[in-house]
Amino acid sequence: MQHLLMNIDGAMVDWARAQFALTAIYHWLFVPLTLGLALIMGIMETIYYRTKKGFWKDTAKFWQKLFGINFAMGVATGIILEFEFGTNWSNYSWFVGDIFGAPLAIEGIVAFFMESTFVAVMFFGWKKVSAGFHLASTWLTGLGATISAWWILVANSWMQYPVGCEFNPETMRNEMVSFADVAFSPFAVDKFCHTVTSSWIIGALFVVAVSAWYLLKKRERQLAVESVKVASVVGLVASLLAAFTGDHSAYTVAKVQPMKLAAMEALYEGGEDQGLTIISLVNPFRQPNYTEEKEPPLRIAVPYALSFMATHDIHGYVPGVNNLIKGGFVNAAGETELSLDEKIERGKMAITALGIYRKVKSEVKGTPTEEQHAVLTEKAAFLKDNMKYFGYGYIKEADETVPFIPLCFYTFRIMVGLGCLFILFFAITVFLIFKKDITNGKWWMWTSLALLPMGYVASEAGWLVAEFGRQPWTIQDMMPTWIGVSNLSSNAVMLTFFIFLVMFTTLLAVEINILCKQIKKGPEYSK
Repeated sequence: MQHLLMNIDGAMVDWARAQFALTAIYHWLFVPLTLGLALIMGIMETIYYRTKKGFWKDTAKFWQKLFGINFAMGVATGIILEFEFGTNWSNYSWFVGDIFGAPLAIEGIVAFFMESTFVAVMFFGWKKVSAGFHLASTWLTGLGATISAWWILVANSWMQYPVGCEFNPETMRNEMVSFADVAFSPFAVDKFCHTVTSSWIIGALFVVAVSAWYLLKKRERQLAVESVKVASVVGLVASLLAAFTGDHSAYTVAKVQPMKLAAMEALYEGGEDQGLTIISLVNPFRQPNYTEEKEPPLRIAVPYALSFMATHDIHGYVPGVNNLIKGGFVNAAGETELSLDEKIERGKMAITALGIYRKVKSEVKGTPTEEQHAVLTEKAAFLKDNMKYFGYGYIKEADETVPFIPLCFYTFRIMVGLGCLFILFFAITVFLIFKKDITNGKWWMWTSLALLPMGYVASEAGWLVAEFGRQPWTIQDMMPTWIGVSNLSSNAVMLTFFIFLVMFTTLLAVEINILCKQIKKGPEYSK
């Protein structure tokens, strides 16, 4: 592999990771609102199509205008994000481009083409196409955005659960052997369902917050009340679905990324009958001494809940950080888990086998001799059996395999805690909007405004725990993060980091400014 010949610059790895994290975090400020508003504006136009009331047409057009502003900003950051795989992570892209590139190509050719085509009809086709065709265009725009998210999440999920592929020592690349396994892996399905339903929450919070602002200003009362009715129902359903899909996602993580789950729970010593930690005193600024501490201090937990979440058995065995390092237990696949030292040894043997294979292959002139054929066959078979440990060959000590526990622990609780708060909020809002008069409830209005940024906090927290929790792996168990970088100067990446920081911050400020102006302007009512 290329990384066998390159000198790895530690600063380059840090800056490449920082730049990618920066781009992803900013990009994810735009995407959830796009997916959430797409559903809500589709419902509103459907109501217009069925009732033929001009009010619903004006309402749908108003939310579509805000959707369009956010959509444009999301495209700008998303394009840069994909280019960074080639600029900063070229070794990764070269190693798995045959697999990773497929969902990204489909996303660009099919999904993005679809949404960019129908978004034009949605904005400019009100008087040019039939009401039915326009309604279809609105839904297809949202569907295109959702399909786009599907393929992006398929690519991300494959990095965390690499399936449907085999390593080819001839090309020294991972090659796809089953597109279906890659596209429909259980990890991808769970991640997609949880991500999309959480995005619907963002859209609902946004619509409710804007409507609450109108009610505070005593204007656009009908639009505000009717919009809250739609958004609160969407928000309540989405919050419940997000809780369900999140639980199932945690079950999948427990099977394929047990170290991530252990970090999320600050679980140092696992076992049977494990409780789910509500809160404990994990120092947020340093990695805990997990080899000496049995559990973090002042831990409050729900008995048996973690075992049930991770195994669907209240007495199920859940490994902790130290258990995963020591090995010796029966894992989710029903196999005895190897110790970290054994995995490192197998990884080093796989790297050595690859080196011998490449050396012998280079010596072959024409038809390989019987001895050369035997060596090539033996090393190829060994690589096939041990490729799942290949990345461990670059690990030097156990600490490298443990994610930063405080960040994983607290971001997970922020996400879950706010998710529970959203369920409560939307349940109260549905009750008030359908049973009471909310137009004079200022406490509810201010709460609605305050919860909008909390929606983004929860969403970003979810991404942080997902991505930091899989460290140190770019590809789970196969390629450590520092192996996937490009052979670049850290100064070049550092410069572009600050350029992107200024550019993305400017884009965000511009979007917020334009959105605020459009909200203050209000809807344009038909005469």
